[in-house]
This record gives sequence, structure tokens and C-alpha cells, in this order.
Amino acid sequence: MPSALLNVMINAAKKASIKIRRDFNELENLQVSTKGPGDFVTSADIRTQKIIIDELTKAKPDWSFLAEEKTNQKTDEYKNRFIIDPIDGTTNFMHGNPNFAISIAAEVDNKLEAGIVYCPIFDELFFAERGKGAFLNDRRLRVAKRNKLSDSVVVTGIPHIGRGNKEQFIEEIDQIISEVAGIRRSGSAALDLAWVAAGRYDAYWEYGLSLWDIAAGIIIIREAGGVVTGLDGSEDDLYTGNVIAGNDNIHESLLKKIKNIYLQDS
Repeated sequence: MPSALLNVMINAAKKASIKIRRDFNELENLQVSTKGPGDFVTSADIRTQKIIIDELTKAKPDWSFLAEEKTNQKTDEYKNRFIIDPIDGTTNFMHGNPNFAISIAAEVDNKLEAGIVYCPIFDELFFAERGKGAFLNDRRLRVAKRNKLSDSVVVTGIPHIGRGNKEQFIEEIDQIISEVAGIRRSGSAALDLAWVAAGRYDAYWEYGLSLWDIAAGIIIIREAGGVVTGLDGSEDDLYTGNVIAGNDNIHESLLKKIKNIYLQDS
């Protein structure tokens, strides 16, 4: 059974999702602004974050927040915090693509304690707590057991206007494309990590992300038996937003393909 902490996070996400689903069906009414090239924020992002923070604050008034949209953000004066992405996959959302999710992680004494990734359109709740396993709704999750890259479907992000190193990405793809069964791009890092935990993808890599994109996914994959590191293989690099994930064998094989390219271009 989910703990009291996890239930608070789940309830906050599900309450916020009521209005997200309404907004998704009325996209023509959304207010959209631009944070940078190819980087958007909608009125739904702002509203969703406010609902989540309000609900979490009622239950945990002595916790701080790290959240993507800066409205209502508290300071880091407390030792425990929630890490929140109100809509991971905003570009998908505003284009009517259902591949987006709410991501909430809980950090206790600087360690990830719990995480949820909730896809409101499909009502899929991925969640995990440290030492208690990972789940999709009421089903236990395990990463895929494939041992060969040649049998694997991997997922990544693709550089676009204003973001990413196009030349580095092309070099990576050139190394990987002939080694795997398929490459995908979904547009939501949180869902990509959750889907690796569920065995829907065998591995994931991307660089230049923010902690709110990946924090919940990190603990979900680890509790599903997977491995998550930075692109140089370290924990430090992971927490700068560079991530590679999979089961032991696939993570190691993919890391060997990418690591040298990444380090050369860093």
C-alpha cells in the first residue's frame, strides 16, 4: 500500500488532472507564452503547478519546492522538498498529443524517497518508494530483461530550435541506429523513464534536462530493477540533467556507445 507521503502526492496529481483533461479538450482556449525558442508555457502549466503546490503544502507545510514554473516557489530553507513538473511534455499537450504527464518526486534528507509520473489522459499512474518497488496502477513493474542492443527499442530526445547539440546527436544516432531494433522519440522525459521501468522501452538517454524532468523517473526505474546514471556513467552527471537508463546489460552496452562521444563534446 502507498505510504501517507505517496498518497499526498498522488492525490495532488489527480486533483490537478481534472482541469488538465478539461483543458486538453479545449486547447483553442489555452493561453500560451514562450519562455525561449521552442520552449512554451501554457495557462494549464501554471494552474496545474498551483493546484499541486497548494495540495502538497496543506499536507507538508514545512517542505520546500523545486518546480519548473517559478510561480509560488518556496525557498530551500527546509531539508525536505518536492520536485515538480506540472506538465512534462507541454509541446505535446498544446498540440493535442496525449503523451504528457505530471511528475512529482519527494526528496528526504537529500535522497529521493518517492516519485510519481501520472499520465492523465490514459489514467496511468507510475509510482515508487525507496525500498518498496515500483508500480503501474496496481501492477508491479520490472524493467525489460533483454540482453542485446539488437533486440532493444530505445528512446531519446531530439535537438530542436533553441535546444541541444545537433552535431553530437547525429554522431550518437550514427553509432546506435544500426545496433538497435528501433529508436523512438516521445516528447516527455518523465514518461520515457516510466516506460523504461515498465519494460515498454529497453533504454533511454538524453542530455540537458532539468531535475524536475527526471527526478520521479529515476526512483521509479531504480525500484523497477533498472540502472540510471549520467552519460559519463556517474551520479554527479545525472544530477546535471544528463541521463541514461535501462537494465544492467542494456545500460552498459548503450553507455559504451555514447560515453566517448559525450565526453569529447562536453
